[in-house]
Amino acid sequence: MRVALGADHAGVGLKDELKRELDAMGVEYEDFGTNGSSSVDYPDFAAQVARGVSEGRFDRGVLVCGSGIGMAITANKIPGIRAAAIPD
Repeated sequence: MRVALGADHAGVGLKDELKRELDAMGVEYEDFGTNGSSSVDYPDFAAQVARGVSEGRFDRGVLVCGSGIGMAITANKIPGIRAAAIPD
C-alpha cells in the first residue's frame, strides 16, 4: 500500500506522528508537506494529495489540518475523490 500525506501548518505535528507509525508498520508513503509552522495555503497540499490518489499513484491519502473541513472540501473537488473531516 502507498499512502499520500499532506498537512497545513496546524497539522504538521500529527502528520509527523503518522509518518513514524507508517514507518513502524512498513507502509510506503510520500509526504507532500508542509513541513513547518509557517502559515500556508492548505488547498495546495490537499489538491496534490487528492490528485495522487485520483491518478492511482497512491492507494490512500491522509490530510491533516486544524479543522479538516477545508482540506476535505478541496480534495472533494478532484474527480473520483471522496474525503471527509474525521475529528478523532
